[in-house]
Amino acid sequence: MIPLPSTLRIWLAAGVTDMRLGMPGLALKVQEALGRDPFAGDVYAFRGRRG
Repeated sequence: MIPLPSTLRIWLAAGVTDMRLGMPGLALKVQEALGRDPFAGDVYAFRGRRG
């Protein structure tokens, strides 16, 4: 089991995400939609259509 700090935030994206965006595109979605820094240490989970 991987220990996770109690201060860790996990964000789940609702709906289907186009996974062809790659990491730069998903990071941009985090910045635009949530107004958060995607490299600040939080975890963001996205789901593709076949997920």
